[in-house]
Amino acid sequence: MHDGILIGEGVVLDARPASFVTRALAALLDLAVVGIVVLAVVLVGYLQLGTLDEQWLRVVFVVLSVVVMVVVPVTVETLTRGRSVGKLAAGLRVVRDDGGPVRFRHAFVRALVGVGELWLTFGSVALITSLANARGKRLGDMLAGTYVIRVRGGRGWSVPLAMPPELAAWARTADIRRLPDGLALASRQLLDRAPRLSAASRRSLADELAGRVEPYVAPGPPAGTPAEAFLPAVLHERRDRELTRGRAEHERARLRAQTLHRLPYGVPDPR
Repeated sequence: MHDGILIGEGVVLDARPASFVTRALAALLDLAVVGIVVLAVVLVGYLQLGTLDEQWLRVVFVVLSVVVMVVVPVTVETLTRGRSVGKLAAGLRVVRDDGGPVRFRHAFVRALVGVGELWLTFGSVALITSLANARGKRLGDMLAGTYVIRVRGGRGWSVPLAMPPELAAWARTADIRRLPDGLALASRQLLDRAPRLSAASRRSLADELAGRVEPYVAPGPPAGTPAEAFLPAVLHERRDRELTRGRAEHERARLRAQTLHRLPYGVPDPR
């Protein structure tokens, strides 16, 4: 298992799955914050609603429970893209399995499952599941397709990706399919460690990885292209395409938001 998550091909966030101790610390901090808020609400409610009969008190208790166990965590994780107060203090974030930010759907699934595995079982189910999973996932993470990563203390690549000038024209027109995550990461790690390897080892590893990458690229590189130029060309082009696609999606989302906020029938917004 590698210590990172891939965005596109060869674009790695060096963000390792959070350790159990760190996640537990973040959970305790969150629990402390929730406890303080609940205590304050209960005190205020007792002063304001002390005259209510038992039936209405039960209704208030159920509503408060839903707010604390579901509404608050869903709202916080959605608005902060996966960072509660405890996770912020511990340097953690909840992300999707592909490394992207969590949305409302992911936060809702995590919170809904958490009612059972965290609150009703006092965290025992989450503890067992998390310890048994390689990424420290609890049941909510498995169903939502998420896990918790470290966002502080990560190590970046020491050698940046660069497009070999002689392959730039070929790479722009080549059809490059999605690479398996392990293959993309192995290729990127080789490029990063290449300066520290002997020439023979570097060529041998590059030839092996290029042979595994080439079936995902059509047409193949020009005849005589060395593997040490082919690999960075593929990874660099894939990264640029992912960035271009991400910018286009962001722009489409911005335009849609403008349209949704505009008054209907072409009536100009009031000044």
